[in-house]
Amino acid sequence: MLEKFLKLTTLLWREALKFGAVGGIGWFIDNGIYTLLWHGPMSDSTIKARIVSTVVATLFAWFANRHWTFRHRRSDRIWREFALFLLMNGLGLGIVVACQVVSRYVLGFTSFTADFIAGGVVGLILGTIFRFLAYRYFVFNEELSEEFAPAAAPGSSGTELVGAARAS
Repeated sequence: MLEKFLKLTTLLWREALKFGAVGGIGWFIDNGIYTLLWHGPMSDSTIKARIVSTVVATLFAWFANRHWTFRHRRSDRIWREFALFLLMNGLGLGIVVACQVVSRYVLGFTSFTADFIAGGVVGLILGTIFRFLAYRYFVFNEELSEEFAPAAAPGSSGTELVGAARAS
């Protein structure tokens, strides 16, 4: 029982750390593009600039999370998985944009710094928490492969452990 708990906990931490690394790179991609657009061709439409930058970072995150972070949970039904990924990222983007809209249009903060903090820091933190949970439980939720599944107890088939690993 303790061994099963330790394997599942280790798996969760591995996923969280990889997700964090992908997210960190995605954060630089998102905010780098946003900065270029904010100071350039989209300076009059900062919300659109945030949407464009987030879409580019989302495409990066799809490939990195599918092929690295959750490679042991990915589905053979790639288009269904991609559609769920886009849906969850749309909801995550909604969180980011909502933070920036509140800052800009409700609180009246219109500087680059205010937009950056509202969307690129506060919004991304809240959106990241949502995305990790959504990816793990809804997008990349296939049964664990034998390589990553906890060892079965003597006399059991092991299928109940794979189900428990999915629920973790």
